[in-house]
Amino acid sequence: MRKKWWKVLTVLLLTYSILGALLFDAPRLNILNETIRNLHFHVTMWFGMIILLTTSMVYAIKYLRSNNIDHDHMSVEFANVGILFGMLGLATGAFWANYAWGEPWSGDPKQNSSAIAMLIYFAYLVLRNSMSDPLQKARISSIYNIFAFATLIPLLFILPRMTDSSLHPGNGGNPGFNAYDLDSRLRMVFYPAVIAWTLLGVWIASLRIRVKRLRTVLED
Repeated sequence: MRKKWWKVLTVLLLTYSILGALLFDAPRLNILNETIRNLHFHVTMWFGMIILLTTSMVYAIKYLRSNNIDHDHMSVEFANVGILFGMLGLATGAFWANYAWGEPWSGDPKQNSSAIAMLIYFAYLVLRNSMSDPLQKARISSIYNIFAFATLIPLLFILPRMTDSSLHPGNGGNPGFNAYDLDSRLRMVFYPAVIAWTLLGVWIASLRIRVKRLRTVLED
């Protein structure tokens, strides 16, 4: 039971977050109105993505230092789930933009830079699948993983803030959520949702790592 408590917590937090996002009272803001509820999906998934990709990068560094193939397994699976969350973040963001900005993809700098970041990580997966030697695959993809993460941060948090043409909150002179509308009603769901989606990502990655370990044992 000691190993299962966090999985039970994940299910409880996910249930609370989804029901809270859909049913709890939310502030009525100009333009956003009820679409503010998407904050608990779009932004929290991006938080989870960043945590998962950070974990992936850390294990890539650990592999380069130790040559322990298990570290490579953990790195690639955390990256896989992080990329999944990134795509879900893009999808929920486009859904939100369709109602707030009038179209799902308006060429907003934050949208474009997020898409570029995902393409860089897609290239990471293509690179891994292009090599057959396990050790070569692990070493080269670990180096690329570090490069991909190094580009992720400026693409998401620095470059969009350097332009005045962004409609995204917190960019282009627009106030961020903390400045005017992340009130107590939203915080009641937002922070548990960040934990819930992150734990779900860790859960999925851990299952995939176990499968990969079993395949390695069977192949040996």
